[in-house]
Amino acid sequence: TVVLKGDSYDEAQAYAKKRGARENRTFISCSDHPDVIAGQGTIGMEIVRQCKFRIHAIFVPVGGGGLIAGIAAYVKRVLPEVRIIGVEPADANAMALSLHYGQRVKLDQVGSFADGVAVKEVGAETFRLCKELIDGVVLVSHKAICASIKGMYEENRSILEPAGALALAGAEAYCRFYNLKDANVIAITSGANMDFNRLRSATELANIGAVLATFMPEEPGSIKHFCNLIGRITITEFSYRYDSNKNRALVLYSVGVHTKIELQAMIERMKSFQLETIEFTDNDMVKDHLRHMTGGRSDIENELLCRFIIPERPGALMKFLDVISPRWNLTLFHYRSQEESGANVLIGIQVPSTELNDFCGCANDLGFDYEIETDNEGFKLLMR
Repeated sequence: TVVLKGDSYDEAQAYAKKRGARENRTFISCSDHPDVIAGQGTIGMEIVRQCKFRIHAIFVPVGGGGLIAGIAAYVKRVLPEVRIIGVEPADANAMALSLHYGQRVKLDQVGSFADGVAVKEVGAETFRLCKELIDGVVLVSHKAICASIKGMYEENRSILEPAGALALAGAEAYCRFYNLKDANVIAITSGANMDFNRLRSATELANIGAVLATFMPEEPGSIKHFCNLIGRITITEFSYRYDSNKNRALVLYSVGVHTKIELQAMIERMKSFQLETIEFTDNDMVKDHLRHMTGGRSDIENELLCRFIIPERPGALMKFLDVISPRWNLTLFHYRSQEESGANVLIGIQVPSTELNDFCGCANDLGFDYEIETDNEGFKLLMR
C-alpha cells in the first residue's frame, strides 16, 4: 500500500519510521542500507564493464548518498585512479558540508528545486563510505541545472528532471574550472520525472541569460544609445518604466552571452559612457520575481520583504494567509507556481521592529521554507 505523506523526503521518512515502530515493521532506507548501497553500486560495475577507454572521473548526483557510495565502493576497488565526484544543488548541500566538517550535518532548510535530491541529512553508512572513497563535491546553481536540461534535450532529445541533470551540470562546471580537455568523464543522469509545466519553468530559467540593471538618463534617444552599446549581443528580455520624478531611468534586462569575458566587456563599455550597470545573474529573487514587476516602486513604512516556498496542495495558501493576515498588512504579493517544487511566493508585509520576533516565530511554525529579502540589492533598486 502506497502512502503519500509530507511535502519532502525527510517528512515522508520520519513518518515511515514512526509507523514502522508503531506497527512493528522493518524500515528500509532508500539509500542508507548496505544492501541498497550494493545494489546501486552495480551501476559502477556496468560503467567499468562497458567503457573500454580510460575514465578520468564519474559525476554522481547526491541526495541521501546511497548512489555515490555504491558506485565509489565498486569503482575505487577495481579502478582506484578514477575520480568519484558528487554533485549537489547549492541550496541542498548536506554531503558537502558533512565532508567539510568531518561529521554529518543536518540542514535547517533544503531547496526543493531538484526534489529528487532534496535531503536535509545524508545517511550514516553512506557518509562513512563517502568520507573514505569520494574525491569531492561540486555545487551547482538552479540555472546551471536548467542549462544542462536544455543542452541534453537539444543534443539528444532526452528530457531530464532537475535531479537527473544535476551530475551533468557538475561535470560541465568541473571541466570548465579545470580547463579539462581530451579526457573522458561520465555523468549519471538519474531521473526523468518531468511534466510539461515543470519543463516550462526550467526552460525559462535556462533562457534568462545574464541579468543586468543599467541606469540611463531620462531623455530622448537614451534607449537607442543603450542598444548601440549592447552591440551584437542578443537581448532576451527588457523592462523599462518612465519615472517623471527622477532624472534617470533604471532598465532591467537579460542578454545572451557565452563567456564571462564577453559579459564583463559589455559592462565596462556601459560604464565608460557613465551608464552605471549592476549584474543580478545570481540573484534568484530578481530572476523569479522582480523582473516581472519593474515600475512598482513604493516607499512603505516597516515593510518586510520575504520569499516563501509554499507546497502546491489544497489549503496550503490559506494556511499561510491565516497565520500572516490579518495581523500584518500585506503590501506586495507575487505568486509563481513551480509545480512539484511548490509555489515561489514573494510578499511585502508591514511588520514593526517590535513585532519582528513574533513574525519570525509564526513563519517558522508554518514549516515552509522562507527567506527575508528586505536588504536584497535588487529590491532596493527596482522596488523603492
